[in-house]
Amino acid sequence: MKSFANTKIAVIGSTMMDLTVYADILPSAGETRFGESFTTGFGGKGANQAVMAARTGATVTMITGIGSDGFGDESLQNFKNSQMDTTSVLRLDTHTGVAHIWVDGQGQNRISIVPGANFKLTPQDAIDEVSKLKDVSVLIAQCEIPQEVTLAAFRTAQELGITTILNPAPYQPLTDDLLDLTDWLIPNEIEFAELDKAHRAPDTDEIIASLRDKGRTIVTLGSEGAALVTTEGKVKRFSARKVSATDTTGAGDCFIGAFAAAIAAGANEDSAVQFGIDCATKSVTRKGAQSSYPKLEEIDFSLIVK
Repeated sequence: MKSFANTKIAVIGSTMMDLTVYADILPSAGETRFGESFTTGFGGKGANQAVMAARTGATVTMITGIGSDGFGDESLQNFKNSQMDTTSVLRLDTHTGVAHIWVDGQGQNRISIVPGANFKLTPQDAIDEVSKLKDVSVLIAQCEIPQEVTLAAFRTAQELGITTILNPAPYQPLTDDLLDLTDWLIPNEIEFAELDKAHRAPDTDEIIASLRDKGRTIVTLGSEGAALVTTEGKVKRFSARKVSATDTTGAGDCFIGAFAAAIAAGANEDSAVQFGIDCATKSVTRKGAQSSYPKLEEIDFSLIVK
């Protein structure tokens, strides 16, 4: 296998322009420091996940809102350059979302977002665009658009027999209705602790397995890899190769986009998790979010088992 050609997935979610400062030491409140460098790049959790899925050769439909500004023009062209289906990219009368990102000398990031067009999407938009999907097997969503929009999208997806994947980031309380419609829930360690009723970190298999009674869970664990809850309620851990991280921005999105594409292509869940980890591990060795994601020729499809 050299790509996931003939695989179709969709993403409903955010599009952002990333404005990133790299500094050895980030300033404290009231403090001014010199940074090392500054970049602009394409981001937003939804867009990131869609671009990574498209890198695998899958056909990806992006359902999102962008502004009637220059950032919107650039974002739309970025989707087209990524060979994505842009018929569900909605141009709205506001500004495109932006993310202000600070990355320290250890490659760790802090992010503040201004949603803009992402928060102008409506439940009816979601119903209309998801209803148009043809031969799509997986739909991914996050929490950078209004939750009622995601709920409408997932309800429509369920009616169409489409598998749903929810990345609960950035964290917000999730309704029971949305969780019931979520086939795969994929939080990181911080989001897991927010979702857990006792706010416990995912430190043990018992805690991880207890997060939800219905549906599947994967917890991404950064440099430690990921943990998968099996259909029997057992926890399987998958390790990541040790690398020197330059920038972890967008690594979780990289994992989810790659994992979703693998599942849609018919991979078994174990190999899909390992595939996602491998793509994300490659991404942290380079700066940026989408710009750091492995290209088709860099992706190791030998990890896929059906």
